[in-house]
Amino acid sequence: MRPDSEQAARLIRERAGGGVDVGLVLGTGLGAIADHINDPMVIPYAELPGFPRPMIGGADAAVVVGTLGTARVAVLKGRAHHYETGTVDGMRVPLETLSLLGARAVVLTNAAGATKPEIRVGSLVVIRDHINLTGLNPLIGESDDRRFVDLTDAYDPTLRQRFAAAAAEAGRRIGEGVYMWFPGPTFETPAEIHIARMLGADLVGMSTVPDVIIARRLGLKVLAVSMVTNHAAGIHPEPLNHEQTMRAAAASIIPLTRVLLRFFDIWVLERPNR
Repeated sequence: MRPDSEQAARLIRERAGGGVDVGLVLGTGLGAIADHINDPMVIPYAELPGFPRPMIGGADAAVVVGTLGTARVAVLKGRAHHYETGTVDGMRVPLETLSLLGARAVVLTNAAGATKPEIRVGSLVVIRDHINLTGLNPLIGESDDRRFVDLTDAYDPTLRQRFAAAAAEAGRRIGEGVYMWFPGPTFETPAEIHIARMLGADLVGMSTVPDVIIARRLGLKVLAVSMVTNHAAGIHPEPLNHEQTMRAAAASIIPLTRVLLRFFDIWVLERPNR
């Protein structure tokens, strides 16, 4: 673990009065979910060594520790993207901090584009696998054998089943799909989307995959959920833009929040000694 991670974990423990069961990383436009935490302790990223300074929503970037349902949660409001700095491991310190706080799992959320017209904008899709053909990996340069991470079940089957059950109880239908990572910041071309679809990708986006690799390197179980904010390039004639993504994300906050709240109500992972 990096010294910054150890220092950040100590600071959070001191202010929050202990560790956590699980981390929740909020993607673009999803920061309002943190408003549902009971007895929140808010610590801005700026006060935590090694934490990123996101360009999108950076002013509100913070760790919020408290209770959601039956789980003690550390919510990370804001994530680092490769396209902001060219660094692929920008979330390493936050994820290491979660591990040091006792988290056994991390829930990642994102906004994603759909490669298929039948996947509706506004849908919630649980990621079951990913495709990374960028040549980028946050573990490049590590020297020990722990860098050879098995990603066979990178997206934990039990957590996926539990999220599906929570969605059904919340009256929300969800699907599962394969997510393909593009580093951005440009949207993908129609030709790239055509190839992504041929390779089996249902979703495309500019985040999450590096975080998953780091989380699995740390032994954290992973659940990742995409909000479909647009159809990818070439499916419809309308041009793509970031404002559209933000609007669609805002419209999906309520249903995603309901499912997450139910998911944490039935949270049953063994509690660590915090």
